[in-house]
Amino acid sequence: MEGYEKKEGFEKHNRDEIYTEAVRAGKRTYFFDVKATKKNDYYLTITESKKRYDKEGNFSFEKHKIFLYKEDFDKFSGGLLGAIEFIKSANAEKENNEETFLDSEYMVPENILEGVESESFTNVEFEDLTE
Repeated sequence: MEGYEKKEGFEKHNRDEIYTEAVRAGKRTYFFDVKATKKNDYYLTITESKKRYDKEGNFSFEKHKIFLYKEDFDKFSGGLLGAIEFIKSANAEKENNEETFLDSEYMVPENILEGVESESFTNVEFEDLTE
């Protein structure tokens, strides 16, 4: 078995990560890894990793990977930023609508009490309810 440790004339292309960044987000971790092709062009891999448990309690990692090459960077980032802006805008509009609904839910229209004298209401205190 001699000679199998290193093959003569075989040069390993260095495709190790040139740069890596891990982002933990809740139950997921995203890895942004810059790697090099055989021609030493850089590309990006984006990996989503989620920890999964089976019925016996053993865990494994479920991974999804995207390979992004330099010629697609501008289009990809434009699409990603556009989608993020859309979501932020839609959520802000939704939150504004919910706040308006909650604010108006307990508001009594001004004209509903027209003609009702204030003496016709009884002031009830919480202490009065316990007797």
